[in-house]
Amino acid sequence: MASKPVLPPHLNASKPAVAPAAKKVGLPPAKLPPGRSAAGVGGPLPAGKKGKSNVEAIKEGSRGLRGQLVAELARETDHFEGPESQLLKFHGIYQQDDRDSRKGTKEYIFMVRSRLPGGKLTADQYLVHEALADRFGNGTLRITTRQGFQLHGVIKADLKATIKTLNETLVTTLAACGDVVRNVICTPSPFKTPVQRQIDQIAKELADYFLPRSGAYHEVWIDGEQVYNGQEHVEQIEPIYGKAYLPRKFKIGIASPGDNSIDVYTNDVGLVAVADGDQLLGFNVLVGGGLGMTHKKADTYPRLADELAFVTVEETVAVVEEIIKIQRDHGDRSNRKHARLKYLVAEWGIDRFRAELEKRLGYAVKKPVPVPGLELNLFLGWHEQGDGKWFVGLSVENGRIVDAGERRLKSGLHEIIARFRPGVRLTTNQDILLTDIEPADRTRIDEILSAYGIRQAYELSNARKFAMACPAMPTCGLAIAESERVLPSVIDELEAELARLGLGDEKLTVRMTGCPNGCARPYVADVGLVGRSLDRYTIFLGGRMDGTRLNWQYEDLVPLTEIVSTLRPLFVYFKENRRPGEGFGDFCERVGPDALRQFATSQTEHAVAS
Repeated sequence: MASKPVLPPHLNASKPAVAPAAKKVGLPPAKLPPGRSAAGVGGPLPAGKKGKSNVEAIKEGSRGLRGQLVAELARETDHFEGPESQLLKFHGIYQQDDRDSRKGTKEYIFMVRSRLPGGKLTADQYLVHEALADRFGNGTLRITTRQGFQLHGVIKADLKATIKTLNETLVTTLAACGDVVRNVICTPSPFKTPVQRQIDQIAKELADYFLPRSGAYHEVWIDGEQVYNGQEHVEQIEPIYGKAYLPRKFKIGIASPGDNSIDVYTNDVGLVAVADGDQLLGFNVLVGGGLGMTHKKADTYPRLADELAFVTVEETVAVVEEIIKIQRDHGDRSNRKHARLKYLVAEWGIDRFRAELEKRLGYAVKKPVPVPGLELNLFLGWHEQGDGKWFVGLSVENGRIVDAGERRLKSGLHEIIARFRPGVRLTTNQDILLTDIEPADRTRIDEILSAYGIRQAYELSNARKFAMACPAMPTCGLAIAESERVLPSVIDELEAELARLGLGDEKLTVRMTGCPNGCARPYVADVGLVGRSLDRYTIFLGGRMDGTRLNWQYEDLVPLTEIVSTLRPLFVYFKENRRPGEGFGDFCERVGPDALRQFATSQTEHAVAS
């Protein structure tokens, strides 16, 4: 077995005992307990209330994201008070608590998120994340749906050492959260083509360009030295974001030609690559996507982006910058539930938005150009990557890298990465790709995977491979239902039902979230399961595997134990009435909710009569 990586000197000392109130949060398996249409984009929405939200005041008064973070960090408490808990997000940190242990007092913990453009990292960077998870976190790594890593269960006293160590490996957490451009995602393809190399480069260029310019991050977490003195200097170093940053988070995604593994239409700005052979010509620019909503609030809704323009490679950064500035200047700063770019685009319309962009650019933009149809590719299994080397894609259930029983994913990945030193790439479907592998090493890597009980793609059902869940309980403060801890049990039951119906090989996406904010992108899935209340979910149907259509609400307040039994008659109907090559989501969209409900009712009545 390969040895653990050598940590930097400041991590080698024995770890101090953790107070009971700051214990790490594990992920014990949760057992199933006994027993607004998302498609609308709406017209003009009611204007937000006058004035600005409390968060806007915090940002404006933060002195470039500094606030009183240094003083709060020095306080011998287990959490941050007031405004500083909001400012932490800009530094890639969420203050949370162990919801499994709530007994009158909160046990504060922190989630630390790395910003990894395109999900790319080196073997050393992976191993340092792993070591930090063991040293300061709950012993697990979690791949996000935006190609980042999350460390869960970090306590306040360990935050600075965690971030400083990541920084030493050239990884930052700055802007992994907060009202700024988040991690820029792109198709995770390791194929060594000229077009993909350029897409990877542009993803990093955009990510670097839109990083906050404030020196606060280094002052607070890295070296403690004040980089700028005086309010005037602080304001001058944010030429794009301004003093108050953006009204809300801003997401950018880049899709390779023909691929939509990133759900590009769900981003604030989506860039769909246009190529001619090995030459990248530019991008079709999409604006106004986003999936967050609130139950029973009709003025919040998921929305897919509109096509805006075609831009050349050289124009890309400047055009994206002006789109961000439009959102900065016109986005709603009074109501954070109405602050995303999607609402501005919906209210203005794409023509007005384009006119504003052209006014700022000083020239007319080109119309979008035709592109190949998009497909969802997981990049799982072994593939020759185009330069004589190979990559292998491994499915990570719900993104959690952990040793669980006979399946010791974390230990197996450690041995492979420490011994063979592959490149590492995280995907937006929460999987991991090991790249740049020599052909001679394939057999030994397969043996290691088998020895650690790590199943490869051909050993998994499509239902499991394409499934995704958000973390939800016990760490996310927004969760109103379980997600990551219960979806495996739902998929177990669903697998059995599909096999009985002869649909075991059917491709479909099942995505679950513990609240309506849409972190696992449930509203474009064939089947979306969205937490509605404790152990109850709203079922959405009719999305597309290629991520180009929103689904719609089928049934509300479905108990967790009844999700699969609610879906079963629909799969019977699908099997008996599908068209050749038609997927489940396409079938549901074609026949509509009324026909689905009518058939399900007839099946129930028949079962009762029998």
